[in-house]
Amino acid sequence: MQGVLSGFLVIAVVIGVGYVIGRRGYLGAEGREVLTKLAFHVASPALLFTTLARADLSVVFSGRLLVTALSTAAVAGVFVAVGVARRWGVGRTTIGALCSSYVNSGNLGIPIAVYVLGDASLVAPVLLFQLVGVTPVALTILDLSTAGEKQPLWRRLLTPLRNPIALGSLAGVAVSAAGIGIPGPVWDPVQLIGNMAVPAVLLAFGISLRGSTLPLRGGDRGAVLLAVGLKAVGQPLVAWVLAVGVFGLRGAHLLDVVVTSALPAAQNLFTYASSYRVGEKLAREAILVSTVLSVPVLVVVAALLG
Repeated sequence: MQGVLSGFLVIAVVIGVGYVIGRRGYLGAEGREVLTKLAFHVASPALLFTTLARADLSVVFSGRLLVTALSTAAVAGVFVAVGVARRWGVGRTTIGALCSSYVNSGNLGIPIAVYVLGDASLVAPVLLFQLVGVTPVALTILDLSTAGEKQPLWRRLLTPLRNPIALGSLAGVAVSAAGIGIPGPVWDPVQLIGNMAVPAVLLAFGISLRGSTLPLRGGDRGAVLLAVGLKAVGQPLVAWVLAVGVFGLRGAHLLDVVVTSALPAAQNLFTYASSYRVGEKLAREAILVSTVLSVPVLVVVAALLG
């Protein structure tokens, strides 16, 4: 269980530092917004580019990826259906669907893959699927839902190409697929900038906790409970059913897909919510509660399937 505990400890410490920064006012009133914009417009695109530019794209055709894709679609679809029925709005429903299905495959998934699954590359299919498939689609929906009705059709069709996160992901995939070697003087500064992404996201999340109410209170309670329930219990359960009943996975392969599906909601979802100024409270609380609940869930999963 060292991987589970060490991964959560790293995240908790950095978020705690962000909380202290916010409480002390070291970055001023606009500190969180500056960090969020830095992560969204600069650091995260650089990180996604360097991650995908040297990734083995053959993993997108693995059976484990199909389990991830189908379980993601299933739980996100449930949240969308409820959101439509409850009239939560396109933006808020999109953020909630992401919190229900978008796992923390980066800064938490990698150490857990190393210590629990024994191979960091096992998280690559989930990472690639989310970066290349889920993120561009979700951010395009958020772009279109917040852009108003006066934009011309051509501008709406080009929405994915104007989003920094989507651009970074697609550029990385293109470089990897073409087998292009990037010289060190170009690669190194991009990688250095990308290294700011995870700390910036976690610090901004910690700053946002200052002055916030306890989770599961207020008007977002129902949406948060639904997102957390789907993420912490629904997604790993669906992944297990699909892996065993449809794809016939056993042993290490079964443990791999269920553990990755049981990871909590990713911290960068709060960055997306903050950038589009929609569902921020929903994202913050769903990430926080799902992260806490994922500890016992991952321990149980590892004990039963390991």
